Amino acid sequence: MNKLKIYLFLLLTIVISHAYAQPKTTILVMGDSLSAGYGIDIEKSWVSLLEKELTKQKDIQIINASVSGETSSGGNTRLPALLNEHQPHVVILELGGNDALRGQPLKLLEKNLQSMIDASKKYNAKVLLTGMQIPPNYGARYSNQFKELYPKLATKNDIALVPFLLEGIGGNAELMQRDGIHPTAEAQPIIVNNVLPELLSVLESI
Repeated sequence: MNKLKIYLFLLLTIVISHAYAQPKTTILVMGDSLSAGYGIDIEKSWVSLLEKELTKQKDIQIINASVSGETSSGGNTRLPALLNEHQPHVVILELGGNDALRGQPLKLLEKNLQSMIDASKKYNAKVLLTGMQIPPNYGARYSNQFKELYPKLATKNDIALVPFLLEGIGGNAELMQRDGIHPTAEAQPIIVNNVLPELLSVLESI
């Protein structure tokens, strides 16, 4: 009888501990080649470095669903299934650069990003939007409107924003690969430092 009581007590303890255990926080990154580690070892990409930094103190996993060449239209199409599969607590949206480089209408980019924000919120996920910029040779008006699109969406939706993902990198040839578009491995820690403060604020609000 005593053994049965001990067994029941242990079983109850396990059940209670599981019930009150803190679940692992999942972060879903939806990006393009800048987040997919184009041209460098994936272990040296900013997403991988970010996960290593976060897991020092928090029980966190990052699902990197970034695809080189991805546009906002492609990301918008893929996101619902990824949300359903991973049920993330946070979604980092790093898209739009390829839209701009292809000269696609900014209204389409805005529509796609808004759709992704709405979809994330339906799954009760917090959203962190990363801003991007393009060279003025695409036209001053287009470049400025592209740059301003990100803070506009962040303010409208009351979501966190990294003003410029490549702050401290863009325009520095030593930190860019030969194509002049993709950051080198040496630049990846800088990207982490650009993202981390805003992401930590988001995580604290969960």
